[in-house]
Amino acid sequence: MCLHSSHSPPSNMIFHLLDPDPGLGLGSGLSSSSLFQQHRHSITLGVALTMTQIPAVQKKITVLNQHNEKLVGVLHDTGSTEMVVLCHGFKSSKDFNTIVNLAVALEKEGISAFRFDFPGNGESEGSFQYGNYHGEADDLHSVVEYFNGANRKVMAILGHSKGGGVVLLYASKYHDVHTVINLSARYILEKGIARRLGEDFLEIIKKDGFIDVKNRAGDVDYRVTEESLMERINTNMHDACLQIDKGCRVLTVHGSADEVVPVEDALEFDKIIPNHKLHIIEGADHCYTSHQAELPPLVLPFIKEGLQQN
Repeated sequence: MCLHSSHSPPSNMIFHLLDPDPGLGLGSGLSSSSLFQQHRHSITLGVALTMTQIPAVQKKITVLNQHNEKLVGVLHDTGSTEMVVLCHGFKSSKDFNTIVNLAVALEKEGISAFRFDFPGNGESEGSFQYGNYHGEADDLHSVVEYFNGANRKVMAILGHSKGGGVVLLYASKYHDVHTVINLSARYILEKGIARRLGEDFLEIIKKDGFIDVKNRAGDVDYRVTEESLMERINTNMHDACLQIDKGCRVLTVHGSADEVVPVEDALEFDKIIPNHKLHIIEGADHCYTSHQAELPPLVLPFIKEGLQQN
């Protein structure tokens, strides 16, 4: 965990402008498509992406997932049709600095980006769950479907830590996004549990049905149910990655000094994902605390290459 439409919009979305600019016409009765047509960045899918001087707009958007829960996110809207969706990690949010920094970097290149909170995290509805990897992949699908249905095209998905596992599971199940970036995901999900829950976690949860994880002040931070724990343990990333299409390009980035997920996990992904690139950042920890500046030069060219191919 790292602290820190061409017509009316589809029925599963509500949006609000952050830092509204009256000159952009939002709130004046213009449809989203009218706004996009009038204030559109020019994108050239050649040697590089270029954009006009029109600044990006940040909009708060709410998308309903398969359980009718509101998933709250921020769209960095450059007016581009192509866009990237960014997924946070365990007990984190859309405001995690790595996610925000990458959204801003994409925005500067004229590429729209959407960062959102999974259920029970940040501003989104729903209850927090310890596991729920497959459920969060389905939540991500709700987001992708919304934007694809609003005259956008999600061309890439990126996730950090647990979010990295989620985007890989998404690619193994849905096969509709062909550029995937995994930052520091765990390969064997049975590992790392005792670090948070204690060595006797299985014995305790079998007896009590749950484990309450407390913070440093002694207050309950979150509850781990037996169901959510077993969902994590039974999620097989190896088998899932074997289901990723050969045409799906995957980039894994990992820090050599990751103290949460060992760098060896990245090497395992590299062995089995068919169309895979691996980059190890020397000295970087799990949250890329002192290596934030090294991420955009790795991630953006990989995304641009995918845009050019499509």
